[in-house]
Amino acid sequence: MADSPDCDLKSLSPLQLFERVTEQGEKVRALKAGKAPKDEIDAAVRMLLSLKLSYKTTTGQDYQAGLPPKDLVLINNGTAKEEDEDLVDPWNVQTSNAKGVDYDKLIVRFGSSKIDTDLINRIERAIGQKPHHFLRRGIFFSHRDMDQVLDAYENKKPFYLYTGRGPSSQAMHVGHLIPFMFTKWLQEVFDVPLVIQLTDDEKYLWKDMTIEKAYEYARENAKDIIACGFDINKTFIFSDLDYLGTSAGFYKNVVKVQKHVTFNQVKGIFGFTDSDCIGKISFPAIQAAPSFSSSFPQIFNGKENIQCLIPCAIDQDPYFRMTRDVAPRIGQPKPALLHSVFFPALQGAQTKMSASDPNSSIFLTDTPKQIKTKINKHAFSGGRDTIEEHRKYGGNCDVDVSFMYLTFFLEDDDRLQQLKQAYTSGELLTGELKKVLIETMQPLVAAHQERRKQVTDKIVKQFMTPRKLAFEF
Repeated sequence: MADSPDCDLKSLSPLQLFERVTEQGEKVRALKAGKAPKDEIDAAVRMLLSLKLSYKTTTGQDYQAGLPPKDLVLINNGTAKEEDEDLVDPWNVQTSNAKGVDYDKLIVRFGSSKIDTDLINRIERAIGQKPHHFLRRGIFFSHRDMDQVLDAYENKKPFYLYTGRGPSSQAMHVGHLIPFMFTKWLQEVFDVPLVIQLTDDEKYLWKDMTIEKAYEYARENAKDIIACGFDINKTFIFSDLDYLGTSAGFYKNVVKVQKHVTFNQVKGIFGFTDSDCIGKISFPAIQAAPSFSSSFPQIFNGKENIQCLIPCAIDQDPYFRMTRDVAPRIGQPKPALLHSVFFPALQGAQTKMSASDPNSSIFLTDTPKQIKTKINKHAFSGGRDTIEEHRKYGGNCDVDVSFMYLTFFLEDDDRLQQLKQAYTSGELLTGELKKVLIETMQPLVAAHQERRKQVTDKIVKQFMTPRKLAFEF
């Protein structure tokens, strides 16, 4: 940001002003930490004070780090919502709250169930080991019919896992790893088959890319998924553009779903308009089909009554609410779901990351230097404007992106709690917390890159070849 406004501050919205103040506060802290010349620091502080004054004049509110203006109204499918209601659908996530989406309200809106202590304890008893830290920390926070899955498991009845990836870019970011890390754990502790759908057809329909490019991205993303460590004998990865044309069972289920969902229903669920291409309108049936075991006769020996468990981010839930509504009408069991929270962008938890913005996240192709630079420069801070204020009042872990990322990737519960206490008390400074995150992410990404190098085109082909897996049905 320049030391003088590059446009008339009066023309900025309250949220834009808030972002300008936040950015300038980060700049002041960086200059002080870097021991910049006094006149440069003084000029940056004057600009910060000027921006804060403009913010108060415009909004009538004092600027508070991590608390955006309260007058932001979000729109969902053309309908005005309450000020504090979040916009969440399969393509958009937006909230006015720097803490991120209000997941308790989302559970009520979507009609799912909270993953509570009782359910976590039941999972622990079923698998005979400590639950994944994603469960313990509420990263996977909501479910549909997980009790039924545990009933089946305890009664020696089979189930399988289904998750997916929309290949919108060649490089995945660390947020994309979350469902795959958790799915891998689920597969290992329950010892069940897994199918992974690559929706290259969806990306061709929604994005400005060729069908060849969508397919290429699918195969490149498959390498990153395989590098997570999935067992080739228990995992089938498929591209829609490939598999849909070769599996009669899959296509039959697509058509069954299509017959039982009206155009008005998909418009209501997904916000489609009369101007959307018919490919978009019919796509939800393709994402629904892997929920049914008969879509994979080579794996399940033609059996149709095997329940499916789907770990996914909660923005994908509309697809599966539709699927669960249709399932009984086509003689199929309803899929169960485990929902995760959204992985925040480096700039804050108010939106999802964009694969097209290289600074919105840490990508799996980033070098150690790039990771360090991104975190230091772009990770939204819950710290105070000055070291003195931070020491006195402490930082806000609820909005600090570095702490949020550590919640996902730092497995040591005691260490995470120590960091939270130290940052909240003001003992730990923002730069020091960012350093911990850098030291956590650099080896994690480097290890992933080494595993990915071992994934050849031949291995990808083996994972993506329809075949019997190491299970008897």
